[in-house]
Amino acid sequence: MNTVLSSTLAFGLPLFIIAIGGIFSERSGVTNLALEGFMGAGAFTGALFAVIIMSKTGWSSANVMWFAILFAALGGAIFSAIHAVLCVYLRADMVISGVVMNILSTALTAFLVTTINEKAFKIGATGKFHIGVAGKFTIPGISKIPFLGGLFTDIYYYELLIIVLAIIMYVLLYKTRYGLRLRACGEFPQAADSAGVNVYHIRFSAVLISGALSGIGGMCLAYYLITQFDANLFYLGYGYLSISALIFGSWKILPTLGACLLFSFVKYFALWFASLPGINLSSVVTSTVFQALPYIITLVALIFFSKSNASPGALGEIYDKGKR
Repeated sequence: MNTVLSSTLAFGLPLFIIAIGGIFSERSGVTNLALEGFMGAGAFTGALFAVIIMSKTGWSSANVMWFAILFAALGGAIFSAIHAVLCVYLRADMVISGVVMNILSTALTAFLVTTINEKAFKIGATGKFHIGVAGKFTIPGISKIPFLGGLFTDIYYYELLIIVLAIIMYVLLYKTRYGLRLRACGEFPQAADSAGVNVYHIRFSAVLISGALSGIGGMCLAYYLITQFDANLFYLGYGYLSISALIFGSWKILPTLGACLLFSFVKYFALWFASLPGINLSSVVTSTVFQALPYIITLVALIFFSKSNASPGALGEIYDKGKR
């Protein structure tokens, strides 16, 4: 069970930071189904620079991780600028733009990884960047506590980074003038405009923040799940899971944290339960049910709670400056 708890944090916190990015975008009024694409583009960028830095300096993967996360944030933000321009300035349909961004990210990163490995690194047409493992630590004493000790065992350093970033994003969204303006743009952009707020700039910046945070989350998942970037294995619906979590959390940061940890716990509890003696995973039906359990729980949660969740008033509405 200790492994279940440590894995819950290692997987749930990256989902959480991706979901926070979605909250910023959608609280500003821009529907964002492109978190999956931002996550993949950011992880690709971070993994590429991690490989380059390790090959040039000989540093360990644990030391390079911080640079990889930084470049992942930049890559995610740059890629998200396409979605921001389409939705904010060119008034494209936000849902369609988000879906297209996900498809583009999947195809583009798969092509680039293979091409770079073949042409630049001369290692053949492989679709993977090997980035190694991330550093982790265990807190002595507390980790020996029965059951709850798993929360303090094998903690990845990126988990601490995500917690710090989450606190900063919470303060930015709820305690600053920028956050007030952002939330106003998502509720009643005409009123915000009449008060002197540039709705276009606020929404554009919110989408860039979502791209940067999604890139960070994607890089952390790459380190935790497969220790490599593989476009064929990386796009598994985790971005959509983060979207479900923020909806479940009513577009609020703290409830969204609970949703992410719940989904993560269900995932790893199912894996732990499946490993118990007497559980027959040879059955295709049984195996499929265990793998799908986190998504089943997500659907059930949305069925029971989505109707009572209040989305931002202007979410998905293309802003028209002349409309009053």
